[in-house]
Amino acid sequence: MLSSFFTGCIIFFLREESHRLRTWLNMLGALLKLGLVMVLLRGVYHGESWQWSIPLGPGMTFALGADAISVMFVTLSTVLWLFTTIYAIGYLEGSPHRSRFFGFFSLCVSSTTGLALADNLLTFLVFYELLTVSTFPLVVHRGTEESMRAGKVYLAYTLGGGTLLLLAVAWLQSIAGPVSFTERGVLAHIAVEHRLELQVIFVLFIAALGVKSALIPLHGWLPRAMVAPAPVSSLLHAVAVVKAGAFGVVRLVYDVYGIETASNLGMLDPLAWLAGATIVYGSLRALFQDELKKRLAYSTVSQVSYIILGTAILGPLAAAGGIVHLVHQGIMKITLFFGAGNYAETLGVHRVSEMNGVGRRMPWTTAAFTVGALGMIGVPPMAGYISKYYLQQGAVQAGLGWVSLVLAASSLLNAAYFLPIIYRAWFLPSPDEWPEEHHFGRFETGWMLLVPPVFTAAMVVLAGILAEAPFSPLAFARIIAGEEFPP
Repeated sequence: MLSSFFTGCIIFFLREESHRLRTWLNMLGALLKLGLVMVLLRGVYHGESWQWSIPLGPGMTFALGADAISVMFVTLSTVLWLFTTIYAIGYLEGSPHRSRFFGFFSLCVSSTTGLALADNLLTFLVFYELLTVSTFPLVVHRGTEESMRAGKVYLAYTLGGGTLLLLAVAWLQSIAGPVSFTERGVLAHIAVEHRLELQVIFVLFIAALGVKSALIPLHGWLPRAMVAPAPVSSLLHAVAVVKAGAFGVVRLVYDVYGIETASNLGMLDPLAWLAGATIVYGSLRALFQDELKKRLAYSTVSQVSYIILGTAILGPLAAAGGIVHLVHQGIMKITLFFGAGNYAETLGVHRVSEMNGVGRRMPWTTAAFTVGALGMIGVPPMAGYISKYYLQQGAVQAGLGWVSLVLAASSLLNAAYFLPIIYRAWFLPSPDEWPEEHHFGRFETGWMLLVPPVFTAAMVVLAGILAEAPFSPLAFARIIAGEEFPP
């Protein structure tokens, strides 16, 4: 956590012209964090326990710890942060306020890391709010009237959600005492005596976490936040904010309430219906967006709810599908946003209707974008196919036929709003001139803009092809599901 925190604090004080030093600090922080996370990952995989805590007062402890789900999330964030850092350095070349941007950029990743490694509800709450504070300056980075309006909407939603989260945490701890994240939950012993209170508190938690995870009707901030630079969009959708909300729901159901307690309280079915409605709604709204980043934003509204849907279905297969989608959606969506940023930065292309023939002008970027889009649709052997397969099998296992219909409808809608983009890019003739074309020598765009989407696209393919490997995201998801649903 501190590797990116100290990096950000130093960068804040650098002069704008200190480009080389800022780049080295960004890369050093990203690589140091990656190395430390690999040590953590190896230890947790071999059954080691990692915990650290400090008392803050009566009944209050600041605690960090590492288990399978937290390490999975922090590994995703760290790997994608490295690629996003490379991308952001290239994207913001020559832009003003770069020290401010990368300072908050690093603090955002520190907040995400702390949230992932939080070992109790109080620590989770602290980092959840720090994430809001550190991402707001990134959303309004351009300083335009439109970005400032988007920032106000973002703050209204996220601070409102944070207030509900504070209320839920305080209320729960007043009846259950300090709540640490524990395998299969900690509330079974009070579920009968405090049934109604626990139901109301669960609803408060979902409302709070539903803001960042973009559950309807709490999703309105996300499309508006697309005025931010492409690296910020990537950060919001794939690395930090929406993943923090979905991760919080997973923690709530599995490690606070416990899957059986949540089911006995009657909370899982409504949560599954809400996730299913969000999946279909987001896909329908994406279908009618001409602005590329807004289409991707509504796609995120839909895709993140796959994680919540898998969490709400009672069974190990659906749990594995939802958890692994935490990783799969991240690598697919960041690939798509990298591609959208490349089109905007290189050709001035911001709309789907402007993408005719862009594949011939930018073949590597478009190939990466195509891989990400096919993964979102669920075409084998891409990563998205693995997630959807396990979710569908989990729905069959749980006897929830309507979930299979939602997944089928979503995949068809995914195809309806992604395939026309691919068709335009590869098969329609290019225009005589692009809206605002920039040339980068022998490369189709800057190499720091090109390398990240190519690598993340390769990850999309490898996560599907190597899904059965012992080191794959699916293998970790199975371990987590096995802990929550022991034989």
